[in-house]
This record gives sequence, structure tokens and C-alpha cells, in this order.
Amino acid sequence: MTRREWLLAALQQTDHPVTTHEAEQLLAASPWPSSGRNTARKDLRGLARRGLLAAVDADGRRAYLPAPAAALDDRAAA
Repeated sequence: MTRREWLLAALQQTDHPVTTHEAEQLLAASPWPSSGRNTARKDLRGLARRGLLAAVDADGRRAYLPAPAAALDDRAAA
């Protein structure tokens, strides 16, 4: 499992938008504990570019949510 796959799985278990700070904290408890804020930011953006996360505005800050299940099903079928 890659770092991004691990992060995506962790985000899919949350029920709220996740900021870069929260993603950084999640990665600190992962098999890649030395991953910092910049790595978390790049991973979140990369997952969003692939359509696996949706970027949202939460209290004036960029945050991410897992993409709707229908969109994931469409991508898996392609």
C-alpha cells in the first residue's frame, strides 16, 4: 500500500472535511511518520486531481472530503 492509498483509506473513515493539518497528523501515525505538512498537502492535491477527493471550503480554509461513491464506481469501471 502506498502512502497516498493509506491516507485515502484514513480519510474515508472520517465524517468531516480534513485539512492539511489533520492529514499531517494522520500521516504522523502512519507507516510514514516523517511525512510533513508539504507532503500531506501534495498528497491531498494529488488525490483530488485523480478524482478521489473533493476539495471544499471549510471555515475559509481548503479541506478535502472523499469523492462521492458514484464517482469512484465510475472511475473503477473505466
